[in-house]
Amino acid sequence: MEQSIKAHNSILDLIGSTPLVKLNTITKNFSGNFYAKLEAFNPGHSSKDRIAAYIIEEAERKGILKKGSTIIETTSGNTGFSIAMVSIIKGYDCILAVSSKSSPDKIDMLRSMGAQVYVCPAHVSADDPRSYYEVAKRLHEETENSIYINQYFNELNIEAHYKTTGPEIWDQTNGQITHLIACSGTGGTISGTARYLKEQNPNIRVIGVDAYGSVLKKYHETGKIDANEIYPYRIEGLGKNLIPDATDFKIIDEFIKVTDKDSAHTARAIARTEGIFAGYTSGAAIQAVKQLDAQGEFDANSNVVVIFPDHGSRYMSKVYSDKWMEAQGFMEEVKVAQDKKMEIIK
Repeated sequence: MEQSIKAHNSILDLIGSTPLVKLNTITKNFSGNFYAKLEAFNPGHSSKDRIAAYIIEEAERKGILKKGSTIIETTSGNTGFSIAMVSIIKGYDCILAVSSKSSPDKIDMLRSMGAQVYVCPAHVSADDPRSYYEVAKRLHEETENSIYINQYFNELNIEAHYKTTGPEIWDQTNGQITHLIACSGTGGTISGTARYLKEQNPNIRVIGVDAYGSVLKKYHETGKIDANEIYPYRIEGLGKNLIPDATDFKIIDEFIKVTDKDSAHTARAIARTEGIFAGYTSGAAIQAVKQLDAQGEFDANSNVVVIFPDHGSRYMSKVYSDKWMEAQGFMEEVKVAQDKKMEIIK
């Protein structure tokens, strides 16, 4: 009797069910147990695969997307890649408005996936006609038979993680999770995951990671946007200069801010200590864990899940480039140490 071939129908079948891996070295001096949720194991190498597939399939189910449709989105890179990937499989055109802060690697990847890419200046206000938000809206208006995903203001962004990431983490930890640490950009990942986990156990601590130059932490604490807090920063996909509807601030217990420099060095440290080639925002998440441990957030019974959103290959021209790190002024201490070593060798 002929046996069936064990193959997936398409790459989209590989979305979700990402592994949870114990961190053994970078957190060895911290109180508690720490686990990384490796979203780079999605086929598009990031957590954004989940929302791209979910939102597009919901649009198909509702009849919003039809044959010949064009999908338009605002992205710092990862969501765009995921949408381009899903569009290829499902037969849609894809147009992306991308922040100029996105790494050249990400932008090249988007174009290689057949997307039409518009690179927009990062350091302008959200309502500036040149911003990637406004450019995406304009492209949607100008493009017949198109839909605008609008991840920052789309409840389905939250729902995708409520239905997938949250249940996966609850199951993988056998309900023993005490803390969820996740970077917050659109807020969909942390909000959807936390909403599910808090329904299972309201005592789980949910801590969002924010960037200096972003308004999220202060808005969470005061309910007000402080324009004086907004200034350019380098981390992609973390923080915002507006308040996304896809962030459920009520479900997040606390925000903690991290610097560009610390996050970059911590991303490199993850690779060197754990063998996990993680992205810039993963470095930000572990940097937040370091700061929280120093504040006494954890104890011996803590089971901390940290979401690693994407893969380090998307940052080869940034945090994994010595040249880029030096240009940002992030390598002074390392350079001094290397110079001293050279003097000893001489």
